[in-house]
Amino acid sequence: MADVKIEATWKAALHGQFDQPYFEKLIHFLKAEKAAEKVIFPAGPLIFNAFEQTPIAQVKVVILGQDPYHNPGEAMGLSFSVPRGKRTPPSLVNIYKEIHADLGLPIGKHGDLTNWAAQGVFLLNAMLTVEQKKPGSHQKKGWETFTDSVIKTISDTKEKVVFMLWGNFAKGKKTLIDTSKHLVLEGVHPSPLAGNGFSGCKHFSKANDYLQKHGKTPIDWQIAD
Repeated sequence: MADVKIEATWKAALHGQFDQPYFEKLIHFLKAEKAAEKVIFPAGPLIFNAFEQTPIAQVKVVILGQDPYHNPGEAMGLSFSVPRGKRTPPSLVNIYKEIHADLGLPIGKHGDLTNWAAQGVFLLNAMLTVEQKKPGSHQKKGWETFTDSVIKTISDTKEKVVFMLWGNFAKGKKTLIDTSKHLVLEGVHPSPLAGNGFSGCKHFSKANDYLQKHGKTPIDWQIAD
């Protein structure tokens, strides 16, 4: 079994994955990349940061991304998030604009979404690693199988979770989710490359309305300075 350093409750929930052949191959691939002195993002301790920040019992909202950021100092193991001091990525700028239009909150001045994660927003990328300057370089290495199992585990074991699926890639994960007991919000990807389609989706107010309806504390989407 692979020795995976992941938050304890997630490790228990996902225990059947770590001794699967695909996961062993994934670990071997990552070790070989490191041995070849390739630069991999995020740094090792941050690969499972989303799990660390949001234990499974706390998950109320899932926001699915695709790849970690591939430029130095940006990837932090949380989808769409970058550390303070880094330029806010264009997709996240559009997310902030929609939150402002939807809820009237001020536009965030930095891109660190750790506060969302602490409130139960599980910021999951489908691939948890990437090679520097090579977007998509770790696709089809096993991460998708793992993160699909994560999504299905949330769907199977929890109730009344909001899944935000933006863009065709994320929408393709809807089949993993039991829509009879969870809310799935589908929309255009917030990237400027997708045009203006994300604007007006009102996913953030819809998520909070759903959470409150089912007796859960809504998310404070404001990005504090």
